[in-house]
Amino acid sequence: MAEKTVNKMDGKMERMHALVQLLNQARRSYEQEDKEIMSNYEYDRLYDELQELERELGTTLAASPTVNVGYEVLSELPKERHESPMLSLDKTKDVGRLKEFLDGQKAMISWKLDGLTIVLTYRNGSLEKAVTRGNGEVGEVVTNNARVFQNIPLTIPYQGELVLRGEAVISYKDFEKINEEIGDADAKYKNPRNLCSGSVRQLNNEVTAKRNVRFYSFSLVRADGIDFKNSRLYQMQWLKSQGFDVVENHAVTAETIDEEVSWFADHISENEVPSDGLVLVYDDIVYGQSLGSTAKFPRDSFAFKWADEIRETTLNRIEWSPSRTGLINPVAVFEPVELEGTTVSRASVHNISIMEELELGAGDRITVYKANMIIPQIAENLTRSGVRDIPEECPVCGGKTRIDMENGTKTLCCTNPKCQAKHIKSFTLFVSRDAMNIEGLSEATLEKFIMNGYVRDFTDLFHLDRYAEEIMQMDGFGEKSYENLQNSIRNSRTTTLPRLVYSLGIPNIGIANAKLICKAFGNDPEKIQTATVEELSGISGVGGVIAGTFADYFADEEHRDLFARLLREVEIPEEEITEDSRRFEGVNFVITGSVEHFANRAEVKEEIEKRGGKVTGSVTSKTDYLINNDADSASSKNRKARELGVPVISEEEFLNMLKR
Repeated sequence: MAEKTVNKMDGKMERMHALVQLLNQARRSYEQEDKEIMSNYEYDRLYDELQELERELGTTLAASPTVNVGYEVLSELPKERHESPMLSLDKTKDVGRLKEFLDGQKAMISWKLDGLTIVLTYRNGSLEKAVTRGNGEVGEVVTNNARVFQNIPLTIPYQGELVLRGEAVISYKDFEKINEEIGDADAKYKNPRNLCSGSVRQLNNEVTAKRNVRFYSFSLVRADGIDFKNSRLYQMQWLKSQGFDVVENHAVTAETIDEEVSWFADHISENEVPSDGLVLVYDDIVYGQSLGSTAKFPRDSFAFKWADEIRETTLNRIEWSPSRTGLINPVAVFEPVELEGTTVSRASVHNISIMEELELGAGDRITVYKANMIIPQIAENLTRSGVRDIPEECPVCGGKTRIDMENGTKTLCCTNPKCQAKHIKSFTLFVSRDAMNIEGLSEATLEKFIMNGYVRDFTDLFHLDRYAEEIMQMDGFGEKSYENLQNSIRNSRTTTLPRLVYSLGIPNIGIANAKLICKAFGNDPEKIQTATVEELSGISGVGGVIAGTFADYFADEEHRDLFARLLREVEIPEEEITEDSRRFEGVNFVITGSVEHFANRAEVKEEIEKRGGKVTGSVTSKTDYLINNDADSASSKNRKARELGVPVISEEEFLNMLKR
């Protein structure tokens, strides 16, 4: 009966997790991307369902849209001594040793996650304290940061004192993304574990929140008054019923240990978060506790590390890969070898210091392996010919390089502030929908094109046919993908002047400002380039800051040259001035809620702007119409419109305005 209750709670808990994720995705889409993935009605219905589940289960997740966790900055992290020392685990790479350990006992086998161990304490159903493992005896109090982990429950149904242990981790995907975005991250963070440790131990928990840290429980220390049936496996089920994510775990015996280790080995490549092995702990809690511990290890647990598969090969060359942070990272390219079931021919070396430590040179005989069975690494250099040929020029832009020393580590940097590798975002803007609208060029694809030397400035994007063969050989590209890209490039050549101006990435110039400026100068490219701050400031809706950055951009000779070359690449048809194109001149709209006759609110905005109207984000005394299909809703925009006497019109009424 108790097991059925736990299973039923599991289902509800899974639904709660799914609702949190879905509602947060809907909110991000609405607030940050100006698109809706569900109607207001549907959002409210799911929100109410989440609130009801939170009441029923007595659990509220930190990421839940029903709560807002405030950010806090601390001057330092306080220290705290653990009630009992947190010992390391004895470990082996031999499955036979695990069989000896099991010795007829049933055990729980689970991932050994590679992050930062955290001890959580709950009292009266609320998170009271979070402390890092530290040195095993004294840890740092990180309660402030734990409150903003992505999946940690802030409240739980259990009202007694609960103490549990788990691992804070950052996924491989988030690790790669954060390393790209944080200045000097390539130098500071060599793997997700280091990044996670730095993220959890921040003094400002707003930084922690942005790092997408997750927590997986692996051990229950204390929860008085609960019958756990003397089973570690049951404890994990109970923790799930309280709202915790737990490490994947299976029951295992000496008879099934080979099969279980093989299962985990087969699935490690699918893991979103780092794992550096497996953990066995006796399922029988009383038996395990009766064994006590040695000076270093508890006797009820054992860690298993996979024996690294090592292959010998020849280093062909060191390839230098520039990044958007300015660092140029060395990558070892070697004769292909089979490792853990895949062919491997490249491994990151990270920096010059590691190269010097290994004395790496082309032609050396090296041994390679996959760290945690996933990431290719160099184990040893057998011939050690020495480091040579560190490039004096950036392989992307040709700018001078410089060797820097940071935190005792030698790194190679590009000194050219205009290096294309540092400006991936500007190329991403150039091809975006409101700019040149070139489909098929994701940020990752653009990065590859730039690193390979296919693209040096915006005009090169119109001549990718020069590298047709190379592109069709790239991962993710074939003949069909290449043709689709070429069709999109051809279509993008017919555009408007505001789109072209916006695509330049001038600071403070969005598509709306670009339209205002182009219209004020009669869509004349020459007049736009020579516009003065005074002339620009005289345009309604263009302030002094925007005027200054716009004029400064075109004061640069290189920028004028780029603009002139882009104009030769595109065709800008003359816009016909018709009565319809001036229909909404001087009329201000606000759009809210879901739409039915358009794909999204951005399409409604486009219809208004091409008729001379303006769309703003909030209702003010200058607003002429609020478009909202739910005229009776109690939304803040509706309330404001009623206070100011602004007409609230439906989408149907707006469509009728277009037909008049």
